[in-house]
Amino acid sequence: MSPLQILILAIIQGAAELLPVSSSAHVIVAEKLMGLDPTAPAMTMLLVMLHTGTMFAVIVYFWSAWRRSYFASAARFKMNAVWIIVATAATGVVGLALIEVIKIVVGRGAPGFEIEHLFGNSKLMAVSLAVAGLLIIAASRMRVGDAPLTIRRAAWIGAVQGLCLPFRGFSRSGATISTGMALGVARRRAEEFSFALAVVITPAVIVREGWRLYKAEAAAGQVGNLVQLMGPSLLGMVFSFLAGLLALRWLSSWLEQGRWHLFGAYCLVAAAFVAWLG
Repeated sequence: MSPLQILILAIIQGAAELLPVSSSAHVIVAEKLMGLDPTAPAMTMLLVMLHTGTMFAVIVYFWSAWRRSYFASAARFKMNAVWIIVATAATGVVGLALIEVIKIVVGRGAPGFEIEHLFGNSKLMAVSLAVAGLLIIAASRMRVGDAPLTIRRAAWIGAVQGLCLPFRGFSRSGATISTGMALGVARRRAEEFSFALAVVITPAVIVREGWRLYKAEAAAGQVGNLVQLMGPSLLGMVFSFLAGLLALRWLSSWLEQGRWHLFGAYCLVAAAFVAWLG
């Protein structure tokens, strides 16, 4: 990969990961257009580092707000921790159960079948983008709420996040923020909680992808290649961090200005493009 390709993928990942438009769908399309192999070790390593960069962008951007709302007192911290734990547990239950069902129904129990085999399916990606777009538009049309976050609402948000795990194109941030809004939670509160969940779940995704890459390279006797891939991947992490910060400012601005539906409209357009690209 050239530095220009790394820059392009980092900007796409950094922006689309945090905007409610599905980073994975955009990255896969960009890789295809640039003639890159999404399954290559260099791409896997780069994707792991790009996720790391966007995670740090979320922490930096929301730290002040989280410090006021989550760390204001021991009682507030405990209450918010319970909500995050409940939501994350719901994500795990729904997401893992859905993955197992897909393996049985689609993979027909084949031992070598992995959920990642579906990630390059353009039709499935287009449908996921369209569903995310419709959810965003529907949530944006509902009355602006000011309901408090509760264990029940946190569980629903976490469950919807679980639905996003197997499907590339079903935006995690778009689905969770929209679900919070649909449940009457204030827009800013729904946004802060959505990205708090992202910080909790992203390290697990990074470790999983990193471990899959290590096992693949170890089986091929090419573990040393990972060291060579680290330099370009670190460069990509920096680019995705900067792109992520700008994307979060954009998201917060449109969310507060009542332009949330425009992200949904974009998802519908992107779904049509992905379906056409095939």
